[in-house]
Amino acid sequence: MYDEGRIKNSKAFLKFENDMYDLKSIQKKILDFRNERDWAQFHDPKNLAEALSIEAGELLENFLWKTTDQSRNLSPEELKNVKEELADIFIFLTYLSEEYKIDLLKEAGNKIAHNAAKYPVEKSKGSSKKYTAL
Repeated sequence: MYDEGRIKNSKAFLKFENDMYDLKSIQKKILDFRNERDWAQFHDPKNLAEALSIEAGELLENFLWKTTDQSRNLSPEELKNVKEELADIFIFLTYLSEEYKIDLLKEAGNKIAHNAAKYPVEKSKGSSKKYTAL
């Protein structure tokens, strides 16, 4: 767990908190953090994909044995854990996309367009069916 009080009082946090929250600047901060520590040497695609999967598993752990209603009404501590795991996932996703020089915004836009063609609103609205069953 993070020491939230210590983090929020650090100079790095205060500087980050005052910066703009756009995708490119956050990705740059993530990569700068890694590169300042010379950790890129450990970040090959296989290890990054594994780390991404592990972090996703740690996110899932927060919902284990909960009902749907319970998963929507997390305690403050549980929500804090979910936020931390989502941040870890985002960080490893940034590392992996950097490895392959993938523009995440562009690819997300492409995927949305692809899914819109597979799942037209008039056929898929309110349905959980796969596109092949619409």
